[in-house]
Amino acid sequence: MTMRQTRRQFLAMTALAGAAGLGRAPRAFAAEPPSETTTIRLSKFLAICFAPQYVCEELLRDEGFTDVRYGNISMQEQNDGSMLGRGLIDFGSNLTPGHILAIDAGAPITIVSPVHGGCYELFAHGNIRSIGDLRGKSVGGVAVKGLISLLTAWVGIDPEKDLTVVEDPAAKPLEQFVQGKLDAYLGFPPEPQELRARKVGHVILKTAEDRPWSQYYCCMLAGNREFVRKHPVATKRVIRALLKAADLCASQPERSARLLVEGGFVPRYDYALETLREVPYGLWREYDAEDTVRFYALRAYELGFVKSNSQKIIAEGTDFRIFNELKRELKA
Repeated sequence: MTMRQTRRQFLAMTALAGAAGLGRAPRAFAAEPPSETTTIRLSKFLAICFAPQYVCEELLRDEGFTDVRYGNISMQEQNDGSMLGRGLIDFGSNLTPGHILAIDAGAPITIVSPVHGGCYELFAHGNIRSIGDLRGKSVGGVAVKGLISLLTAWVGIDPEKDLTVVEDPAAKPLEQFVQGKLDAYLGFPPEPQELRARKVGHVILKTAEDRPWSQYYCCMLAGNREFVRKHPVATKRVIRALLKAADLCASQPERSARLLVEGGFVPRYDYALETLREVPYGLWREYDAEDTVRFYALRAYELGFVKSNSQKIIAEGTDFRIFNELKRELKA
């Protein structure tokens, strides 16, 4: 599916980039060879926290892409990386453990850049005040396959024996939590915003603030492996646009939220603005991308979610050379 940009959106994005001082630097680009392609295809998923991927359209055009497309992606395709792996899209954001599970399962994708810090929040009912209180309880969440287990195992809870986990979207775990049928719910934007608006439950963990999760990137950008291999210049330009867009989300959340709504990526401005104000988009300057993959891959391996060890996941499923080069280029 191709998103057509209106003149209003075009002018808004141009003004946004200019106001942030993140427009094109001709002298810096002069030494680069031309992009191998002028078409780029990105995933469109319901997560507001992927905002940099959605507000970067004009920045991508500034990088020389004349045809920028967004393809709708289902929950299943998001979880297994199949649409990205088959080359139906070129790049897509996902939760870091999600990418790791897909790589271990054989999806031909390559993680190339972080997107942002923590965005998940764990809500609970009653007297549950910490993750440790979840022993013997029921927890729901969608598009977070394995993350509930990673969070609880960290504090010594056996997710197989000590938890009832409801992750099937068909079971509508969010509504089950609202109705009091589940003790806790792990959600990504816009779910935490909705729960707060409906005054349901209380937050016992925020991955943007609570260690060790706040010390690593939450979501990362991956590309189709063959595209990344054959199009290094285009890949660099995509990553550069994404990082600049992350800065825009951090520095101008109000205008970025309007772009998300006007572009048809999210329906509610208030939820978008709350997300942009709370998710740490500037962390791409601070953490080590490979260390994030290693951390989550180790946790997944310990729980038996993946057969590959962290070294194999990193060797076969990541390439941060361009990202690290851009950190220096953009004087991070």
